[in-house]
Amino acid sequence: MVTRNSDMKLLNFLHNELELSSADIAVALRHRELENGPLPMLLWQYGLVNLEQLERIFDWLAEQS
Repeated sequence: MVTRNSDMKLLNFLHNELELSSADIAVALRHRELENGPLPMLLWQYGLVNLEQLERIFDWLAEQS
């Protein structure tokens, strides 16, 4: 379950900036629990984001650290 503030910020970015649906985000979160993989890579692996969006996610994550 997502509870950390950094996770919530990422989810808000995905929803608001990349306009991913709640359903798409939920799919990736379910797979993250099963596979314990990084959320951005799971989003890309399941075709929920393209390479440009994946790069935007990584850029955003780098800015947050």
